[in-house]
Amino acid sequence: MTEQQTRSGKTILILSVSAGAGHARAAEAIRAYAQSAKPDCRVIHLDVMDFVTLGFRKIYTDFYVRLVNRAPTLWGHLYNFTNDARTDSSMEKLRRSLERWNAKALLREIANLNPDAIICTHFLPAEMLARLIARHELDCPVWVQVTDFDLHRMWVHKGMAGYFAANQEVAFRMREHGIAAETIHVTGIPIMPAFAENLSRDECAPAFGLAPSRFTMILMGGGAGLGDLAEVAARLLELQLPAENPSSQFQLIVLAGKNQRALQALQTLALSYPQRLFPIGFTSQVERLMTCADVVITKPGGLTTSECLAMGLPMIVNAPIPGQEERNADYVLEQGVALKAVDSLALIYRIQELIAQPDRLSMMAQRAKLLGKPNAAQAVFERVFASLC
Repeated sequence: MTEQQTRSGKTILILSVSAGAGHARAAEAIRAYAQSAKPDCRVIHLDVMDFVTLGFRKIYTDFYVRLVNRAPTLWGHLYNFTNDARTDSSMEKLRRSLERWNAKALLREIANLNPDAIICTHFLPAEMLARLIARHELDCPVWVQVTDFDLHRMWVHKGMAGYFAANQEVAFRMREHGIAAETIHVTGIPIMPAFAENLSRDECAPAFGLAPSRFTMILMGGGAGLGDLAEVAARLLELQLPAENPSSQFQLIVLAGKNQRALQALQTLALSYPQRLFPIGFTSQVERLMTCADVVITKPGGLTTSECLAMGLPMIVNAPIPGQEERNADYVLEQGVALKAVDSLALIYRIQELIAQPDRLSMMAQRAKLLGKPNAAQAVFERVFASLC
C-alpha cells in the first residue's frame, strides 16, 4: 500500500526552482505550516531543477548565480529585457520550446504523484504547466506565489487557479496584466511559521550569549557594495560612539550561513572583540536571533525582507541585485522601514544616524511590524486547501 493510499487527505505539490534560495524557502514555509496544521494532507516539495537536463540546470542555477554576483548590471538589463519582450517573439518561442523539452521528466513525476493542487513559487513551473492547462492535458488547479515585491511578466500565465501577492501594489500589477481580480489574494510572501511566534528578547538573548539590554545589529549575507563579511564587521566594530550613549557598547551578530571561509575569518576577528561580535554559521533559529536585534543589515531579497518585516525589524539594505531586489529595496525605503547603504562609509553613517535617533528607529520598527505578514504561509495553504473541499 502506498503512502498516498494510507492517507485520507489531499495531495498538494509545491514546485520551486533553486535559482537563489528564496523560492525554495517559500515552498518549505508552506510545507512546514501544512505539516503541523493538516497532518492528513500529503504535501510534497520538489525542485524543478532535479527533473531537467544538466545543461538546462546550469543555465537556470549556476549561470544565474554567477551573473548576479559577477555582472549584476547585465542581469538587470536581462531582467528588464525579458519583462518587456513580446510573448510572440522568436526568442520567447525558442525559450518556451526549450522549457517544454526539459519538462518531460517533471511532467511524468507530476502524473505519478497525481496531486489535487499545485503551488508554484517560481515562474518556470507555472509557465511549463500553463501550456498543458491550455491543451486540457492537466486538470489539476495550479496556483502561483510571487516571491518579491514586484511582478515580472514571466510570472503571468493564463489558466492559473489563483495568484498570491506580497502587497497591494503587486496585486494591482497583476490586474493590469489581465489576471482576474477574484483570483488574486494579497497574503504576503510565505516565511517559516516560527516567525509568527511571540518570542521574548529576554528569553532568546541568553541562549546565544547576548546581553538583552544592549543595542544589537545583525549583519546578513555579503554583497559587492560593502565587501566581505569579516571586513564589514571589522569596520562596524571600530565605530566610535560617545561613552554616555547607551548604545556605545553595541553587539554585532553576523550570519555567515554556509560560507565556512567567512565564518572562520569572523571567529578569528571575534577573539579581539569578546562579548561584542557573535559569528554564526548556518542556523534554523534566525527568528530567535532577529528577536534580539534592533536593526538588520542585509541584501533585500523577498524572503529576508519579509522575515524582517514580520519581526518588526528596521533594515539597512545594501547591494541589491538590479531587477527584483532593487524593487524590493524601493518598497521598504518608500514605506519608511529601511535605509540604504551604497558602500561601507554610507553604512557607518546610517548606523550612527539610527543610534543617534532612537525615536526614529522605534517608528521604523513599528511601521515594519504593521507591514509584516508572518502568517502568509498559513494564508496561502488554507486558501488552496479550502478550494479542494
